[in-house]
Amino acid sequence: MFYRARTRETARSLGLTGWVRNLPDGNVEAVFEGAEDHLVQALTWCAQGPPGAAVTGIDEEWHAFKGEFSTFDVRYY
Repeated sequence: MFYRARTRETARSLGLTGWVRNLPDGNVEAVFEGAEDHLVQALTWCAQGPPGAAVTGIDEEWHAFKGEFSTFDVRYY
């Protein structure tokens, strides 16, 4: 599977909501909402990615929970 689909699968398995998308420059952007321990697990997974992924780094921004998502989806830029 590809990075975005596996990110969605991982987020949903952790009970997280939000979205993930590819950016025009080849980077991937994601927004996660949920329990902090599950967010940390998702970020740990994102730092490695699925087999064959070439993750070179992660930029994190933490914000207050807003509850604006009901599911975790793949978005398109």
